[in-house]
Amino acid sequence: MTVDIGRTLGVEEEYALVGPDGALADAPEVAATAHRLIGDSATPEISTSQLEVVTLICDSLSMVRSQIELLRRTAVQAAAEHDCRVLASGTHPFSSWRDQRMSKGDVYKRLVERWGLLARQQLITAQHVHVGVPADLCVPVLDRIGPDLPLLLAMSASSPYWEGEDTGYASYRSMWFSRWPVVGTLPVLGTRAAYDALVASLIATGVAESPSRLYWDARPSERFPTVEVRVADTMPLLDDAVLHAALVRSLVRVAAREDDFLPVPPDLVRAARWRAARFGLEGSLLDPATGALVPAAELVRDLLRRVREDLEELGDWDEVSTLAEELLARGTSSTRQRRVFAQEGSLEAVVSSVVAEFDPEGPGSAD
Repeated sequence: MTVDIGRTLGVEEEYALVGPDGALADAPEVAATAHRLIGDSATPEISTSQLEVVTLICDSLSMVRSQIELLRRTAVQAAAEHDCRVLASGTHPFSSWRDQRMSKGDVYKRLVERWGLLARQQLITAQHVHVGVPADLCVPVLDRIGPDLPLLLAMSASSPYWEGEDTGYASYRSMWFSRWPVVGTLPVLGTRAAYDALVASLIATGVAESPSRLYWDARPSERFPTVEVRVADTMPLLDDAVLHAALVRSLVRVAAREDDFLPVPPDLVRAARWRAARFGLEGSLLDPATGALVPAAELVRDLLRRVREDLEELGDWDEVSTLAEELLARGTSSTRQRRVFAQEGSLEAVVSSVVAEFDPEGPGSAD
């Protein structure tokens, strides 16, 4: 391995767009305006009520922060030009997919033709992190980080509500998305050849038209020499988004250096993923390495210990450890959303609180 493995990274964030009443907005013009402002760093998403933004390739955590901050300011500006605000949570608390329009374009038309109602119901948003890894090392890295993905999901949870209901989950986005047949954690494959054979078989069955339509929680990128980690809900707070990107990068870098690897039973990883989606950082989570239930904060601090040497090498330890402790103290977005609802009794107030966290300099509510 060279020291450059895992040095560079990039982040994609998906947002929902809401109108003055807090409901999802039919606003395809926002993506066009954002594209005018920052070019290909802004693109439409599957619904006209969504927007995706992508950072430049970053080589430091400070650049990640400044890039995400720039993209978020741009999204806010583009949305405001069309009387909209930006909602950065994995699901919208009360709007229904039945009231939304699909974005125009052949790519979205093909998704509906292949997936039917699943594609039309895809009103969820996520954060993806790309970490630079040579193609032949991507699959061994994915094998090794797979058991850690549920904890990253728990730390990002921001989607407790769906169509006006408290789902009982911290990340209902991950459960909703799990209805697709190509979602979740990849099995341990060992080599790129084994991964390519699996992808070829899935495409041959018609389950997807290309590797980019296989939506695992982490995968090799089809376009770039990167590992792409896709497990997280979109998070409203910039600090939480930066923390997630930093932990993904260090997990990948540590995995690339590992010589010994003991596979974890896939059923334990799936169970850990479910428990992470169900409870977030509240209570205990399943440690796939041991099969034991462990307090969530203990698992977070154990993860920090495992990546501390790498974070120190990068000069990021102080910032990342502080951000992690702050997350544990205030709770995930899912926890904070439920606090707002308990106080206000209104999902519109929940939307306003998430909007305000994303854009602290903007109006305090979406109404």
